Amino acid sequence: MRALISDIHGNLEALQAVLADIESKGIKEIFCLGDVVGYGPNPAECIDLVMDLDMCLLGNHDSAALFDPEGFNAGAERAIFWTRSVLERGTGSKAERRWDFLGELSRRYRDEASRTIFVHGSARNPLNEYVFPDDIYNQVKMEKIFALIERYCFQGHTHIPGVFTESLEFFSPEEIGFRYQLDHQKVMINVGSVGQPRNNDPRSSYVTVDGNEVQFHRVSYDMEKTIEKIYAIPELDNFLGDRLREGR
Repeated sequence: MRALISDIHGNLEALQAVLADIESKGIKEIFCLGDVVGYGPNPAECIDLVMDLDMCLLGNHDSAALFDPEGFNAGAERAIFWTRSVLERGTGSKAERRWDFLGELSRRYRDEASRTIFVHGSARNPLNEYVFPDDIYNQVKMEKIFALIERYCFQGHTHIPGVFTESLEFFSPEEIGFRYQLDHQKVMINVGSVGQPRNNDPRSSYVTVDGNEVQFHRVSYDMEKTIEKIYAIPELDNFLGDRLREGR
């Protein structure tokens, strides 16, 4: 069995809760689909935990911490510059390992045996492209993306979990009883967000894959502790904490 997490965004309390939930299920293999940092108050600590996972991809916020933010709103940009300053203040081999880790992250990973690709954004643009539920009405966009998928694609980036089918349907976890059976049909599966859910459920989201069964999981965490940390950092907008309560 494999666990898939994404979009941690420097939320240490959420990451610790999700990793504990995964461990309680006896799962040993964990993939992260990017955006370890950005928005949240504990970027360094989150990087340290993710370093030990089996696979991690580069997210757009991770890339922005390394280089420069592109297309970010003002709040997200301030957060990423603060994140960079935190990582730059670190000294010694541990701090260097964090930068090396981010700098060596790939944009996609392929599992040959299951003909599955893992990306942060989409199969077409693994770093930056958003695929929202409403995109099922954009036939041209979806057909072009699905043409690049051999069988299955797991992704994050939008923070909205669910299943996209090649027949242009989208199913939220609630609509399918939090389970989906993989078959011959091509699908894109968004695993949701650990650190900043945006599907109107404030609990962390992640996915497990056991053979052909995909299961969506929700995990509660000490949200108020994270919010207090955000409020205490002038460079992080209070809104970044407020939105955690509403999952938006």
